[in-house]
Amino acid sequence: MTAKSKICLLDDWRRVLRRAWSIRFSLLAAAFTAAEVVVPLFGDALPRVAFVLLAFAASIGATIARIVAQPGMDR
Repeated sequence: MTAKSKICLLDDWRRVLRRAWSIRFSLLAAAFTAAEVVVPLFGDALPRVAFVLLAFAASIGATIARIVAQPGMDR
């Protein structure tokens, strides 16, 4: 029988939110995804595919930042 894991926050979750690049890239990806929906409503100044590519790049950046050592996270 397998035990169910309980989800719990890190002890220093506030510091991680402020300093982790993976969080910053994830928020950037979310902003680009929202822009992909909102910007075309106001005109075709930028192609819609631009926001898809920017969101994709930010998501890849978040993934890489998640596994790379980030100096200053231990302070």
